[in-house]
Amino acid sequence: MPQTNRILNAPKSAELSLVQMLKPEVLGNPYPLYAELRDYEPVHWDPFLHSWLITSYDECVVALSRYKASRTPTPEQLQQMGLSALGPYAQVMLNQMMFMDAPAHARLRALCAIAFTPKRIEQLRQHIEAIANDLLDKVSGRSEIDLICDFAGPFPAIVTTAVLGVPRQDHSYLKTHSTTFAELMGNFDHDPDRLHDSIRSLLELQRYFQSVVDEQRQRSQEGLISTMISAEVDGSRLTDEEIIANVILVLVGGLEETTNLIGNGMWTLLHHPASLAQLREDPQIIQPAVEEFLRYEPPTQFTGRIVPEDGELGGKSIRKGDSITIVLAAANRDPRRFEDPDRLNLTRTDNRHLAFGWAAHYCFGAPLSRMCGHVAFNTLLTRLPGLSLQTTNPIWRPNVAMHGLTSLKVTYDATKHTST
Repeated sequence: MPQTNRILNAPKSAELSLVQMLKPEVLGNPYPLYAELRDYEPVHWDPFLHSWLITSYDECVVALSRYKASRTPTPEQLQQMGLSALGPYAQVMLNQMMFMDAPAHARLRALCAIAFTPKRIEQLRQHIEAIANDLLDKVSGRSEIDLICDFAGPFPAIVTTAVLGVPRQDHSYLKTHSTTFAELMGNFDHDPDRLHDSIRSLLELQRYFQSVVDEQRQRSQEGLISTMISAEVDGSRLTDEEIIANVILVLVGGLEETTNLIGNGMWTLLHHPASLAQLREDPQIIQPAVEEFLRYEPPTQFTGRIVPEDGELGGKSIRKGDSITIVLAAANRDPRRFEDPDRLNLTRTDNRHLAFGWAAHYCFGAPLSRMCGHVAFNTLLTRLPGLSLQTTNPIWRPNVAMHGLTSLKVTYDATKHTST
């Protein structure tokens, strides 16, 4: 169907678009929009984004399983489109496994996944617990803290330095540039000034990791970077460009996903006092609780694919080359898949959510993010008694895909703050 006909046949297109998320009230709570989209058309053409929006669970699984992840224009193509400023971004994306299909995707994934096996992550548990407790030691005696700035931001950044094999003291530098660069990855409305900042942060990260690669070629360190330097795939080694691009992917995923998981989860708990008390009284339910946080308020709201050939999805004719936006957060609240999906249930048993994706591109960093979540929630609830919100208007970061808070101020009973 020609694009003009798609628009004419969708009278609610102006309202039912992800562009609505540019409104602060929708950005903070996009779930009513998702529900309206899913009820109206689970597979809906968004004329503003020039993309199909997929909001139903079953169709999202199909798209994640069968459609192409390779969707990055080359720097040359961007130049022809008058978007040459995005050239550095495109160049790094072309080397990232997230935007690759088999066999190139499998080649890079197998190498990176070595550092994220459940066994390897379990070996890091004591170190991760020590990091969490050290951060809370630093706020001891303060009755008010910012959960994002004081804990959820630095915590995964410090953990990720250990996984990568870079100095712990660099975590603030890496967090700052990761967050700024992520604005480019998670938005479809780019302020020119912020675009410049995002590209500059990308260049800073490339420069930093090139120096690390150069150094670790001479003196190997325990961690992902040295593992990738020494690894061979089918008799060939990874290039510096491949190593750096995928280390940046691991960095952004590890920092942004986990910060958002912790911040969103605590925001959710503090709005559900009964669930907060339930988890505090029974920390053994932390595993299903974290899965429920991921389903209920996922760190990543949507991802993209490209249709590989003409076909049909959700009763709609789709064409080869069409853009697909898979709204993971909408699928996670599909009532056809989850019972009472808008209710927080920390012991939900049937909880195969899509927060970490599906199939070949399922997030290989998921074990680490889960571990950090388990440690973070139990440590916060154990050591910060009497937690309550200081504000009813949290600051949500201006990133439509990477859903999280920039600030979450809370109070607690400092006289009962436990020590390690």
